[in-house]
Amino acid sequence: MTENDKASSWPTVADRRLPAAIEVDRLVKVYKQTRAVDGISFSLSRGSITGLLGGNGAGKTTTIAMIMGLVLPTSGKVTVLGHRMPEESADVLGRMNFESPYVDMPMRLTVRQNLTIFGKLYAVSDLKARIARLAEDLDLNEFLDRANGKLSAGQKTRVALAKALINEPELLLLDEPTASLDPDTADWVRAHLETYRRDNGATILLASHNMLEVERLCDRVIIMKRGRIEDDDTPDAIMARYNRSTLEEVFLDVARGRVQETLR
Repeated sequence: MTENDKASSWPTVADRRLPAAIEVDRLVKVYKQTRAVDGISFSLSRGSITGLLGGNGAGKTTTIAMIMGLVLPTSGKVTVLGHRMPEESADVLGRMNFESPYVDMPMRLTVRQNLTIFGKLYAVSDLKARIARLAEDLDLNEFLDRANGKLSAGQKTRVALAKALINEPELLLLDEPTASLDPDTADWVRAHLETYRRDNGATILLASHNMLEVERLCDRVIIMKRGRIEDDDTPDAIMARYNRSTLEEVFLDVARGRVQETLR
């Protein structure tokens, strides 16, 4: 994505008058003696795509779970689309959705049956037409009536994306959406996410270990380590600050504790 492309995709002035898509304020989560998330704060503008980076155990998944209202913070505050989470989750859950390749849908149900169930959970109007549209957009028709357990990894990913888009969410939370996919399928998923964000003005928070994916999709990157935010800026600004040519090199510097030496 070029700088001009990114600039044209940023929220309008009118969008900025709305409450932030996500507002995280001094968020803490402690499991027994472990501070999985340690006092982080950030705000995401409407219509933005933000990459949430960090190694295993950095706190990314816990942060997303608290944003969704699935995990109670030890302290701090999360506001989503102007609503406090999890206290006001009933007012906002229908306007957001989540996708992860690590969360399987019922294996014995067909793709159509799975999408129907999730569509009913979100009270999607004209659900039959919505499923037909997603099947066309995501190329699901060939296996729409096949059991989910009999699909390939790439097919399951497309179905998971259809499930995440069933309610046309304003906010989409993604946890490693292209993990274990071949390059062609992964590129196809990224292109569809770009199109969905552009056409719907949606906000996307993307947790990923794929640095090229983040460079391509995201106009902002938040890097976490040991539950804290190490850096927060545009991909180009972060690479320039660390004097690196790729986000992968920056990621390795942060993960291996070479930050101070790199920033000298």
